[in-house]
Amino acid sequence: MAKTDKIDACVIAEYAAIIQPALTPKVSRYLREFKDLLSRRRQVMEMRTQELNRFQIMGKAFEAFCRRILRCLDAEVQRIEKRLNQLVEQQVEWSEQKNILISAPGVGDTLAYTLLADLPELGSLSNKQVAALVGVAPFNRDSGKSHGKRRIKGGRAGVRTILYMATLSATQCNPIIRAFYRQLVEQGKHKKVALTACMRKFITTRVQLASATGGLMPKNT
Repeated sequence: MAKTDKIDACVIAEYAAIIQPALTPKVSRYLREFKDLLSRRRQVMEMRTQELNRFQIMGKAFEAFCRRILRCLDAEVQRIEKRLNQLVEQQVEWSEQKNILISAPGVGDTLAYTLLADLPELGSLSNKQVAALVGVAPFNRDSGKSHGKRRIKGGRAGVRTILYMATLSATQCNPIIRAFYRQLVEQGKHKKVALTACMRKFITTRVQLASATGGLMPKNT
C-alpha cells in the first residue's frame, strides 16, 4: 500500500545484511559484446532456417529470390563469426579455454562460443551445480508417499539446446560419450534418458577441464 523507494531501499538493505548473498562479478565489455554477437548469430540462423524452408516449398519460380537472401544471411553469419574470433583472440583466457574446449570430439566453435558467453561460471562451480545451471540435472517429483519420476527442468535453455546438438554428434564421434551412451541403452534406458545423461557427462567433463585452467571468466576490462 505504501511502496516507495525509501521503503524498498530499507528492505533490500535488510535482506543483504541478513542473507549476505554472493556478489555478482561485473560483466566486462568484451563479454557484453560477445553475448550480443552470439545472440545476433542465433537470430540470423533462425532467419536462415526459415528461408531454407521457404526455398523447399515455394517452387522453382522463387528459387532465385530465396538464394539471394540465403547468400546475404550466410555472409552475415561469417561476419559475426569473424568478430567472435577477434574477441576471443583479444582475451588470452578465452583463447586458451576455447582451444581446450574444442579439443574434445563433438565440440565445435558454436558450443565453445556458447559456453564462453552464456556459461562463464564453468570452472568455478561443482559438477552438480553446473548440471543444474544448464538444466540437465534430474530433480525428484515426490510428495508424501507418492514418488514420481525424476525429470530435468529449468536451467539456461540456450546452453542446453546447443549442448544437445553437440552431444548428438559426440555419441557418434567421441569414444567416451559413445561408449557411455551405448552402455546406458544396453541397460534398458530410454534413448532420450541416455542422451540427457550423456549431456550431463559432457558438460561436467568440460567443468573439470575449465577448472584446471582457472575457469572461463574473462578479466573485467
